[in-house]
Amino acid sequence: MPLDSRRLIQPFNGLRPRRADAAAVAAPPYDVLSSDEARQAASGKPLSFLHVSKAEIDLPAAVDHYAAEVYVRSAENFRRLIDAGILSRDERPCYYAYRLVMGEHVQIGLVAVASVAAYDSNRIRKHELTRPDKEDDRVRQIEALNAQTGPVLLVHADDAEVERLLLQATEDEPVADLTADGSVRHSVWTIDDPERVARISALFDAMPSLYIADGHHRSAAASRVAAARRGTPAATASGEFFLSVIFPASRLQIMDYNRVVRDLHGLTEEAFLAALAERYRITVCTSQEKPERLGVCSMYLGGRWYRLEVQPERVPVADPVRRLDISVLAEQILGPLLGITDLRRDTRIDFVGGMRGLAELERRVDSGEMAVAFAMYPTPMAELMAVADTGQVMPPKSTWFEPKLADGLVSHVLD
Repeated sequence: MPLDSRRLIQPFNGLRPRRADAAAVAAPPYDVLSSDEARQAASGKPLSFLHVSKAEIDLPAAVDHYAAEVYVRSAENFRRLIDAGILSRDERPCYYAYRLVMGEHVQIGLVAVASVAAYDSNRIRKHELTRPDKEDDRVRQIEALNAQTGPVLLVHADDAEVERLLLQATEDEPVADLTADGSVRHSVWTIDDPERVARISALFDAMPSLYIADGHHRSAAASRVAAARRGTPAATASGEFFLSVIFPASRLQIMDYNRVVRDLHGLTEEAFLAALAERYRITVCTSQEKPERLGVCSMYLGGRWYRLEVQPERVPVADPVRRLDISVLAEQILGPLLGITDLRRDTRIDFVGGMRGLAELERRVDSGEMAVAFAMYPTPMAELMAVADTGQVMPPKSTWFEPKLADGLVSHVLD
């Protein structure tokens, strides 16, 4: 049942926990914890949504994470929360305001369902490649639950009226309000006033595009499920939309995504530094130093920090992908000097999210596990949007968004 791609988002009957149970249900996104970490995090917490999103934690450790019984257990756990009244659906379609607070950082977004047709036509724009095995996993999860439980993080161009309407919603009593991991506060409000709902819909329908910030596998899986169900008894109008939380571009916090490399590809430290000097202006630092702008990265080598400023003529500024700092690093250092040309498959390179700090880079080099680390300047949101607008893809591990959304606070049932 194809829908008009001009319809970008719509309200929905969200499935969500009772306010008193929200803290016990809310869980980190399924893809930020290993199975062992999830098993530990959910220990003694029978209502944790990890029992749904990573149901392998309730099966013997030897069971393959993609085995059929994992999805069966996930559906059983999901149904148990519904049957017990822990999760229930709103009686009429709503939008939801979702506020995240981490330290001094505050961002308020809209929980909605976004159009699969708009995704398929690239009105909802992508910037990453997906892996078939990870897509297959999300497809099987959606089919097992007949629901989408992990929201896609979307971005829209700043809109003052949208922000005003969401801020107004936060003046009411939240339906969920909790602090996760002792540091991030998650608060959710329903928006069910018909006039406000209609105005929000109109404002988004007038937008030329949305951008996927995080959740490419979840959105791709939703598209696949919708396509497979069309023309069958399982097809529903709600199945033509996918669960999303949408934030204004200027409010998202992108952190650095850093690189560590196992060896110097046969070079001595002296020879490596000499080769670098042909491409970068090198300054020795007296202590840890984060890069302060685009075109600069920090390097940890041999117990010492260096500031690397790329020679301007080596940056192809007309190309939105190749001008990215992470692309410049790959073209000027990782490939020609360290022999790493496939960032997706080469086991000599690893990636460290900025939340772990520069101390984690030092630890991995000082331990002897890695030979060199590169601390990157965060990729600006404008650069991500420029790449998506041209239909290109970002290099692997380009962006790290914090704070993370929680799973379980609002889900989308496909009936």
